Amino acid sequence: MDRDDELDEIRRRKMAEYQNMMQERAYEEEQKKAAAEEEARRQQILRQILSPEARERLSRLKLVRPDLVENVENQLIQLAGMGRINKVISDNELKSILLRLTENRHETRIERR
Repeated sequence: MDRDDELDEIRRRKMAEYQNMMQERAYEEEQKKAAAEEEARRQQILRQILSPEARERLSRLKLVRPDLVENVENQLIQLAGMGRINKVISDNELKSILLRLTENRHETRIERR
């Protein structure tokens, strides 16, 4: 009987571990789904307020400066949510926005001699 009790205890522990693992997976899947839905919502808003050329510029810039693009996107989405953007932002307008945001940036140059 003592051996049966040990086996039952091992089974209970394994079952608890398995249940915890399944709960963690379900939670991770739920988080991924929520993140995907949020990203889809963001992209939908950006499609409404940016011209195709401006969206393309942001996607190219995202490869080099993802932090800047995320900041610009957040600001544009926030302004659109407040109703302060009432027309489609063209590529030239986006360029001027980006220029204003990056004009204070210092660049480090290395010169070879």
